[in-house]
Amino acid sequence: MPNWVEIIVRAVCIIIGLFFITKLLGKKQLSKLSFFEYIVGITVGDIAGTITMDIELNILNGVVSILIWTLFPLVISYISLKSKKFRDIVEGKATTFIKDGKILEENLKYEKYSTDELLEQLRKKDIFQVSDVEFAILETNGELSVLLKKEKQPTRWEDFFGEGAKLKTPLTVIMDGNYLENSIYDGGYTIDWIRSKLQEKKRSVKDVFLAQIDSNGNLYADYYDDKMKK
Repeated sequence: MPNWVEIIVRAVCIIIGLFFITKLLGKKQLSKLSFFEYIVGITVGDIAGTITMDIELNILNGVVSILIWTLFPLVISYISLKSKKFRDIVEGKATTFIKDGKILEENLKYEKYSTDELLEQLRKKDIFQVSDVEFAILETNGELSVLLKKEKQPTRWEDFFGEGAKLKTPLTVIMDGNYLENSIYDGGYTIDWIRSKLQEKKRSVKDVFLAQIDSNGNLYADYYDDKMKK
């Protein structure tokens, strides 16, 4: 087998394998990965690239190595779900940076976080005054969570009118010019009802890119021919 053909075969096999491994590990965003999961991802990618390009390496050994590296985060995740102490060791604990408008300098030093970095993260959340903050906590994934003092929080609906009406998730009933029959009937609607709504606007289902029904029973439709100019 020519070398270039073997590289193609290896690459396709590795890509398919990594796809299933990624599905197995779950849907965490990159910013949500723990430090260990981040290291595992880099290592697995490096191993995959190496055994794809170096045809002198035994592909079976490479696959076994990838499986071993993949197995570790799965085992650690399982144990973490069962043990709070183990989870604290692996993932760490959240650290409070600001409490009642006061910066906790020792906690900043412990996390090797400078004052400039703290202020920058606050500004990204549209907060420019440290004294406005009730709590600021560095989460285990490196994200800063901030709770403003009560008097500094934005006004909400319930502050004036109490609890509002419960909103339902919009029901998608048409996608790419086709009726989603299961969604329509599960939501208590019919295709005839939706078709009549479209006919009122002199439209057919083939004209619709996406259509949803809101919590008030109103049909919203986005059409193929209403594209905005760039």
